[in-house]
Amino acid sequence: GLPKDIVQQIMAAEKISLNKLEERKDKVNAKKALVDELGTLVDSVKTDVFLNSNTRGLRELKVETDNRYVTVTPDKNLARPGTYQLEVIQLARKSSAMSNGLPDKDKTSVGVGFLQYELPNGDVRDLYIDSDNSTLQDIAKLINSDEENGMRANVINDYSGSDTPWRLIITLEELGDENKASFPDFYLVDGWTDLYLEQEREAQDAKVKLDGFEVELPDNKSSELIPGLTIDLKKAAPGEEFPIIITEDTEAVTAKIKEIIDKINAVLKFIIDQNTLDANSDTTRTLGGDIVLQTLESRLRTTIFNPIETSFGPRRIGDIGVEFQRSGLLRLDIKKFNAALSRNYLAASQLLVGWFDKSGDRQDGFLNKLDNTLDTVLRRPDGLIPSKKDGLRSQINTIDRRIVDRERILDRKEQALKTRYSRLEETIAKLKAQGNSLGQMGGAAAVPQLG
Repeated sequence: GLPKDIVQQIMAAEKISLNKLEERKDKVNAKKALVDELGTLVDSVKTDVFLNSNTRGLRELKVETDNRYVTVTPDKNLARPGTYQLEVIQLARKSSAMSNGLPDKDKTSVGVGFLQYELPNGDVRDLYIDSDNSTLQDIAKLINSDEENGMRANVINDYSGSDTPWRLIITLEELGDENKASFPDFYLVDGWTDLYLEQEREAQDAKVKLDGFEVELPDNKSSELIPGLTIDLKKAAPGEEFPIIITEDTEAVTAKIKEIIDKINAVLKFIIDQNTLDANSDTTRTLGGDIVLQTLESRLRTTIFNPIETSFGPRRIGDIGVEFQRSGLLRLDIKKFNAALSRNYLAASQLLVGWFDKSGDRQDGFLNKLDNTLDTVLRRPDGLIPSKKDGLRSQINTIDRRIVDRERILDRKEQALKTRYSRLEETIAKLKAQGNSLGQMGGAAAVPQLG
């Protein structure tokens, strides 16, 4: 009279403890997912802080000039705010020459022999031409194959409509007067036509006027004309003077700090949300009240409130507009921050990214101290968040081992129960058979049925 699924019912009861282990593992995984999320938020803050925790990273300069004539790129470490007057008198150019015209580029032979030229350093070079390499195209390849000659040759069609439109142009690779070269003399015989250089253009230096004084430059790009500025000359305009104005780009710096403040607020909001509990909160799946959140918030607040030593005296980040609100989040007063940068950029810079005192010792700014704080939170293996992750991961591994062990025990128990009840069913079946036999014997008393 036993139920047919007696073993399944017994095993379902035995697996209650296994289900509880799975439920516990699910809760630990939920907490680990929250710690992973927190780690991502903190890491995002650290990335921005690290990129802007020095003068070069934080500072931005604004350039105002006439982009028709020059392109100006400032070096944030070396350039200083100021105004300069510039006039581009002429651009630097390369030495170049063009040959007389030929009827085609790859059939007409100009003869055999050699071409000779002198490089700017005084070296004389010879290139030999044989009957198999005597067309314009062949000579251009020959010149270009000599990597040390500093020249490049090109065959062009001048589209003049004449019978001889194909010409050889030879150009020196470097700009400026110092790179003048004597172009090749052709010593060729037995050609179908003569080859000679019909036109030449000498190299020249660039010429500019800086604040009214003429200066020659060997190239159209200079990093020495104005300290901290790389100036690319684009177009000559003699007689047209224009300004180059360099100023601190306070708006760009403000945008960087606002991005950092927003990311700090994302961390603080995560902490606030986790610590907001009510009667329906399931603290087994959240980090509410966790020591990691308490420690992280405490370290952030300490870093934000602590004074910073500058050459202008001790300052706090609140002095330039970064303040806590009643909500527990930070607020950047952009108007106050921009005013602080405009009023005394050096003082604000020292407060943010530190400075070197007279003895050469480094004094950390707010961003440096914040970077150090975040490092202790994220550092492996002993950082606040990695340690928490490792602890939760260890719990999950322990639960996994217990689940495997429990499943192994339950598997053995299920097999034992199946064997036991199978034998019991066999025994009951035999007893029933014996009872039936006795009941059928003549003169014997009836034996009640079993089972």
